[in-house]
Amino acid sequence: MYKYLHDETLRLANQGFTLLEIPEIIELPPELFRAWYNRGYYGTINHNVKAIYQRYLGFFDGNPANLHPLPPEPAGKKYVEFMGGADNLLAQAHKSYEQGEYRWVAQVVNHLVFAEPENEAARALQADALEQLGYQAESGPWRNFYLSAAQELRLGVVDHGAPSANNPDVIHATPLEMFFDLLAVRLNGPRAAGKVITLNGRFTDISEEYVLTVENGVLHYAKGKQAEQADATLTMTRAALDAVVLGEATLQETMAAGKAQIDGNPQKLVEFLSLMDNFEFWFNIVTP
Repeated sequence: MYKYLHDETLRLANQGFTLLEIPEIIELPPELFRAWYNRGYYGTINHNVKAIYQRYLGFFDGNPANLHPLPPEPAGKKYVEFMGGADNLLAQAHKSYEQGEYRWVAQVVNHLVFAEPENEAARALQADALEQLGYQAESGPWRNFYLSAAQELRLGVVDHGAPSANNPDVIHATPLEMFFDLLAVRLNGPRAAGKVITLNGRFTDISEEYVLTVENGVLHYAKGKQAEQADATLTMTRAALDAVVLGEATLQETMAAGKAQIDGNPQKLVEFLSLMDNFEFWFNIVTP
């Protein structure tokens, strides 16, 4: 099945069909489609074909109109204006809804939601359309996306609290390189612009050393090295770091307990940590 989707996607791409066109064309042959395990209970042909296309060709379909489109909010305002205003757009969308054109309703009313986020009539209609798409979806993840978005339109983004991902076994088994990779992703580039910070890290229980450098808004690290002119050097055990990551102790508490030591300028470590973003687990899906 996957070979069929792969080869058909590339065949059609070479004939000039695009990211949005190919998934509407491809169907599994009967001998594959009839096998229950090829049904779209989780993944879908549509989703997988788009992923195959993107792997080879990226998001751009070759049409320059799609090369640099307006982002959703300014585009939404323009669409609403071109469609004769919010009232006319909603009136036409209601007709499409009554005709069962739920994909189109979700697509077109989304422009109004981004143009006028407080328009309750628009939010309600898009939620209704997405709900219908959810009821019709064979794929569990697609159904979840549709129904979660409908809930967001009706109730806003509900913060149920972030599930804890701090499994001690996972944290203990995670290489320090992956920990520093995460720090690099959390570094707020614009806020770090113009700053140069060099920190040494020494982890005594595992005999590992690292040097971390922030420069040009980017965090680099190197294993097995120490900078002679580091702004600060943090010495601690890997076990103590794990305890900080797991929330069992703060870095300040770890230092006060004598389980960590900073040599050099401690304010540079404070400055380094201040450049890190914290990520919210719940975020907007279908609203600005």
